[in-house]
Amino acid sequence: MILKEDIIKRFISYVTIDTESDPNSDTTPSTVSQWDLANLLVEELKAIGMHDVSIDDNAYVMATLPSNVNHEVPTIGFISHFDTSPDFTGAQVKPQIIENYNGKDIVLNKKENIILSPNYFDDLLQYKGQTLITTDGTTLLGSDDKAGICEIISAMEYLINNPEIKHGTIRVGFTPDEEIGRGAHKFDVKKFGAKWAYTMDGSQIGELEYENFNAASARVKIKGKIVHPGYAKGKMINAMLIANEFISGLPPKEVPEQTSGYEGFFHLHTLKGRVEEAQLEYIIRDHDKLRFEERKTQIVDLAKTLNNKYGQDNIKVTVKDQYYNMKEKVEPVMHIVDIAEEAMKALNITPLIKAIRGGTDGSQLSYMGLPCPNIFAGGHNFHGRYEYVPVESMIKATAVICKIAELTATKHQNKL
Repeated sequence: MILKEDIIKRFISYVTIDTESDPNSDTTPSTVSQWDLANLLVEELKAIGMHDVSIDDNAYVMATLPSNVNHEVPTIGFISHFDTSPDFTGAQVKPQIIENYNGKDIVLNKKENIILSPNYFDDLLQYKGQTLITTDGTTLLGSDDKAGICEIISAMEYLINNPEIKHGTIRVGFTPDEEIGRGAHKFDVKKFGAKWAYTMDGSQIGELEYENFNAASARVKIKGKIVHPGYAKGKMINAMLIANEFISGLPPKEVPEQTSGYEGFFHLHTLKGRVEEAQLEYIIRDHDKLRFEERKTQIVDLAKTLNNKYGQDNIKVTVKDQYYNMKEKVEPVMHIVDIAEEAMKALNITPLIKAIRGGTDGSQLSYMGLPCPNIFAGGHNFHGRYEYVPVESMIKATAVICKIAELTATKHQNKL
């Protein structure tokens, strides 16, 4: 049995370490603090009895659980990231444990009147009677993706302590900088040596995903001209007003807060400006590859239109692809999704197979030769003060990992 107390203790030991990543850094990992958790994970993997435990110069951690069967089984892997999002602070996390949740408002911070309410976050009602771990309202929690790490290590420990559960060779990997789109950039797929893997990086219990957004970033730099406002007619060019015109030139309903499912969007996440210079930063997302390309062209064409109006060099756009939809790489090996689905059903978990409105390391890894669907880690409301995770979901995710390992071994034994 996977013990609740052990899961809670392990998870809290991770989230109280600040591992916020930094998109403005050129190093890997992007922040020195990520080394603290990476090194802790190395020692913990050794302590539970994992083999070939390693950490490289970029803080990528890997380890092996050797096969305990005498027939050939493909090596599979499980992967999670240890950085947290720079969208909200991950420093000095103070987790709160809510036993036997009663379905009512949870006061995260009485002093600041910060309340986690099912009236706004109705997913909470799924977990009535369960144990929740929340923030204190001043930080994010870090269940994205320290819950995944907790589940993977807990599953490996359980398999080691219960050798009657048969499995092939299992590789585990923990990565930095996923939240800034660089988690898989220096991942050594050849060294990892798995036939396929699963990222434990989804949200609510049951999620199983093998489709994700195609993703790009766009940086828009706008030059203006500052002139004394009393004598500005025909001379001043206000970069902030051009920025406003640029924002208005994109479809107003194609934004994250007004889209769902397979609908793509333009997301303005940073705006800085003064009269002489303004900068906009967007992320561009779409599941459909053709529409994704159209969105990038739309950004570039809008800049051309405004340049024709205000001057050819006033607006410069830099568009960079970040990752692509893993569906193309996973569909040819759909049996790896089928195994995960079967594992969930065997544990009385209803699989929720849907497209990710985001990305994981798995999307990049799939294009690097390691097909990598995504499985729930249990958390909700990532990247902010209202983040929480039900402990029972983490226990179930841990059990899913063990069951996938067992099913993979069993299915290949039956083929012999």
